[in-house]
Amino acid sequence: QVQLVESGGGSVQAGGSLRLSCVLSGTNFRLDTMGWYHQVPGKAREMVAHILPGGGANYVDSVKGRFTISRDNTKNTVYLQINSLKPEDTGVYYCNSLNKQYSPWGQGTQVIVRS
Repeated sequence: QVQLVESGGGSVQAGGSLRLSCVLSGTNFRLDTMGWYHQVPGKAREMVAHILPGGGANYVDSVKGRFTISRDNTKNTVYLQINSLKPEDTGVYYCNSLNKQYSPWGQGTQVIVRS
């Protein structure tokens, strides 16, 4: 069974940094395009960054220059480095494969940015 486990969230002051991790078990994700998603209560998940199998990355405009997505295919892990945190970054962060959309989603990791 495929399992997604996100970690690394926390409560930080605006301007701070966090590094989120997502481990995928039960399959090898080296051919997957992996994405990080952001969700706030009452709204749908929004993909904020994704990384191709070869390492190329894309970001939504609101996070460009502040978020960096990376992957370690030997560890089946994808990371999201978040710098210069803003209050609007508050929410739950999830990861998943864009190709496969594994189900169920993980529990996510909560990020709270204090102003």
